[in-house]
Amino acid sequence: MFRRQARRGYGALPKKRKLFEFGGMAGRGVRLIIPVAIIGMLGTLALTGAMFMKYSHLVRDLPEIPREAAFLPPAMSTVYADDGQVIAEFYRERRIITPLSQMPPRLIQAFIAAEDDRFFEHGGIDLSGIGRAMIRNIAAGRVTQGGSTITQQVVKAVFDDPARSFRRKIREALLAMRLEARFSKDRILFYYLNQIYLGDGAYGVGAASQTYFDKPVQALDLSECALLAGLPPAPSAYSPTRNPEMAERRRLYVLRRMAEEGYIGRLQAETAAARKPALRPHGSEALNVAPWFAAHVREYVTERYGEAALYGGGLKIHTTLNVEAQRAARRQVVAGLRELEKRQGLEGPDAPVPEGALVCIEAGTGHVKALVGGRDFEVSQFNRALRARRQPGSAFKPILYAAALDHGYTPATLVSDTPYEYEDENGLWEPENYDEKFEGDILLRRALIHSRNIPAIRVLDDLGVGYAADYAHKLGITSRLDRNLSLALGSSGVSLMEMVTAFSVFANQGRLVQPVFIIRIADSRGGALPEMPIEPIRAMAADTAFIMTTMLRAVVEEGTGRRVRALGRPVAGKTGTTDDFKDAWFLGYTPDYVTGVWVGFDMMQSLGENETGSRAASPIWVEFMKILHKGLPIRDFRPPETVVEARIDKKTGYRVALRSGNSCLAWFKQGTAPVLRPAPAPAPEPIPEWAPGDRGPYRALVSREQFFKTGF
Repeated sequence: MFRRQARRGYGALPKKRKLFEFGGMAGRGVRLIIPVAIIGMLGTLALTGAMFMKYSHLVRDLPEIPREAAFLPPAMSTVYADDGQVIAEFYRERRIITPLSQMPPRLIQAFIAAEDDRFFEHGGIDLSGIGRAMIRNIAAGRVTQGGSTITQQVVKAVFDDPARSFRRKIREALLAMRLEARFSKDRILFYYLNQIYLGDGAYGVGAASQTYFDKPVQALDLSECALLAGLPPAPSAYSPTRNPEMAERRRLYVLRRMAEEGYIGRLQAETAAARKPALRPHGSEALNVAPWFAAHVREYVTERYGEAALYGGGLKIHTTLNVEAQRAARRQVVAGLRELEKRQGLEGPDAPVPEGALVCIEAGTGHVKALVGGRDFEVSQFNRALRARRQPGSAFKPILYAAALDHGYTPATLVSDTPYEYEDENGLWEPENYDEKFEGDILLRRALIHSRNIPAIRVLDDLGVGYAADYAHKLGITSRLDRNLSLALGSSGVSLMEMVTAFSVFANQGRLVQPVFIIRIADSRGGALPEMPIEPIRAMAADTAFIMTTMLRAVVEEGTGRRVRALGRPVAGKTGTTDDFKDAWFLGYTPDYVTGVWVGFDMMQSLGENETGSRAASPIWVEFMKILHKGLPIRDFRPPETVVEARIDKKTGYRVALRSGNSCLAWFKQGTAPVLRPAPAPAPEPIPEWAPGDRGPYRALVSREQFFKTGF
């Protein structure tokens, strides 16, 4: 293809030169001395035999030329956000495979003119080119031009042999001829332009175009093409970022060679020479915005497809991450941690550094839109959103109460908030509420709103620890859960991602959708790699999920989650705080997104007095969700057809007919709504007292009770 194009569109190629010209034998004597002829023949045969033996030795262990499918340079894999922005690159050699059809013709002409002007004419080696380079180098007193063809440079890249010897050069030439016999000129040129190192960590013209000009190779102009074509002999020495003067000399040299070869006219060369390329070092705005997310993608792809595919397969990995949401998440986590430090006076080089994590999932799809695994990835690469196992405290109670709703409880069920004792092999356990007070019998709804500990323990005792733990696993909790009553207080370590997944079941009307990081992976040819489809699983009934949502909305409106009312739209959520304020959580959701925040120290120390989930975690959640929901219409949670709404008394749970300060609206599964409180039975009429000194007929004959009963 390009040989024909070169003849038509690239300018006339030089005519083939005769490598050798032999003169005739005219003028010579015809008398030959037979002995001399015999000696000459014997000498020729001996020399030929020696050369054959030497050739046989050289070719005996030559490497095999790879097949067409395998003849492809390793390419970097690229990770894209949901809008196509590049958020990560994985490579050992930074290379973007680019087909010849997508390269500007001037770029190809520039490399051919500068590196191998007889590329379409020779068969792998160019003896005249070697001789011409030798003459020019001798005249210049230094090496100014190499004699290797483009094909030989490809051989050198594929069959890397660092030894500098005559034997290596001979073997390189032999392999170049074999390569020419196996592949077309187009294929060799494709490999060369994608394989060659062009400085500053860029391999191939695709990566070099981004590295120096921050643009795709298709957008290069003539001047920029000439600059890239001048780099191969010494990429570091001619680098425009390190040695702009040498790079400029090489650029002008390439333009001159293009003019000499007829690829461009003199005026074009002069115009391009006068216009120096503007360097714009590559740096995608979104690169490194989501390092913990990218690290998780790297681990997943490596485990599923192998390191070779990730670091050399040129994969296009399309993910769910939203760049703006991720930026907002990182910003708010850091801001929230700084506020915590100010409140607690954590200043100075020796002060402990609090950490935080945030996970945001799109409701319905499970798409992970933001993930922050810590305060600063450069300081610590540990992913606290996925890897850390911390006690969720009261944030675990919604899972327990959902299990209770599926076990016959309702929001109006009365549970006991009275002193509780439990004795096992570890001794006597006497749990307390946060305020160290007891409220007697209270509604399940109130127990959740005000995060009462004792009612939660009593509910777990009634359900059974095994039932509750199994129920939690159904909602996406994968960590091992302790099989004891302290589970009600969130004593078992879980990850933030597990908790967000469990809360997403409430938002998704009872369906478990596993978190999705990757939407599609394409190989270097554009074909999709096989992926296991993620199917939603029915983890709980839709009515159970909705009733839990209404109870968690009440937590926000009336209870420990009141700070997040500042979002100004329907929100359901729950705080979590562990003993000595070591962990602070807030898990919450809208009809659009489910987000969780965790704050704590890696060394399991206290965050400080009163640093609860409401104070340390929920402000981060609110500010992030404000940014995430900006411009979105306000939506409410939709009830399924299997629930009914009823007004109930906040203390007794009975249904009431009239609205009052002691009543509230609650949702129930059909057939479970409470009834109106029955009217009390009329009290018996009081019996008058027998007045002293009272005189009446027959007083002494009947008793006091008989007197009033009979009227006597």
